[in-house]
Amino acid sequence: MPERPQALFALTAENLPQVFPPEVLARLRESVDIDPAPVAEDFTAPGIREILARTEVLVTGWGCPRLDAAALDAAPELRAILHSAGSVKGFVTPEVWRRGIAVSSAAVANAVPVAEYTLAMILLAGKDVFAARERLRAGRPFPGWEFVPGIGNHGRRVGVIGASRIGRRLLELLRPFDLRPSLTDPYVTEAQAAGLGVPLLPLDELLRTSDIVTVHAPETPETRHMIGRRELALMPDGAVLINTARGGLVDHEALVAEVRTGRLTAILDVTDPEPLPVDSPLYALPNAFVTPHLAGSQGNEVARLGGVVAEEAARFVAGGELAYGVDPAALEREA
Repeated sequence: MPERPQALFALTAENLPQVFPPEVLARLRESVDIDPAPVAEDFTAPGIREILARTEVLVTGWGCPRLDAAALDAAPELRAILHSAGSVKGFVTPEVWRRGIAVSSAAVANAVPVAEYTLAMILLAGKDVFAARERLRAGRPFPGWEFVPGIGNHGRRVGVIGASRIGRRLLELLRPFDLRPSLTDPYVTEAQAAGLGVPLLPLDELLRTSDIVTVHAPETPETRHMIGRRELALMPDGAVLINTARGGLVDHEALVAEVRTGRLTAILDVTDPEPLPVDSPLYALPNAFVTPHLAGSQGNEVARLGGVVAEEAARFVAGGELAYGVDPAALEREA
């Protein structure tokens, strides 16, 4: 059996048992020689530099230290970085690409629970579940079994902002339902949108024609507050805005003003700032539903990320192409 390449974990140590439970760790160790202890939370820590000097594969995750020139100089044998989380923007520097080190990310796996959360919120919002709950809490239940006009998911229009991994996964999940999705993304052509099974619309038209708008764009200087006062005003009365991407994509001051009128409903898993101040009106407004950034991988879902890394390690050691390699040119467009 060929010798397995030396590998090292570089992430927050307390996360390791959840991301790499015993069965996933065993699969990873079939391909690389890696010990769950020590874990590199600091590349300059005693004992870590010695291991780093002979490391060929770095298995990273949330909390990985920055891979700058000094860290890479200490890892002359490094050939691959396999990331057990989403974006690598926070720790991979241009020096990694200059040295020709392969980089892979489990972002595709992290997209799954976010898309599932969003699908759930779309269906619940379509049934007006959040407003109905508030009416019940206020002692105003629905009158018997009478039909409630204006609610339901038959033909409801869903506007998706951003064909990110999450946006694309959401479009797949929406297909079995009797909904009418559309997409806006400046990097997607009409032919590509057709391949995804949706019409491609300009942002303003999507906002005007959607009952539910869900945000899956990256946050860049250009997209900060892309949903502001003008954009919110375009949304029809009774529309719902869902944000599971980044809080800064939405102007929260403008959003609070709209939600206060009762015209729009907001479902926010991300906010700006995060967390919101304790006195934020979004906590108390009956048409605002805020969750604490939990749409991404949680609990038993994080082992899926470790599983992707184990698969990628096997491909890398076998000399195959990484299935989830990171394109540095596309990093700025990541959600």
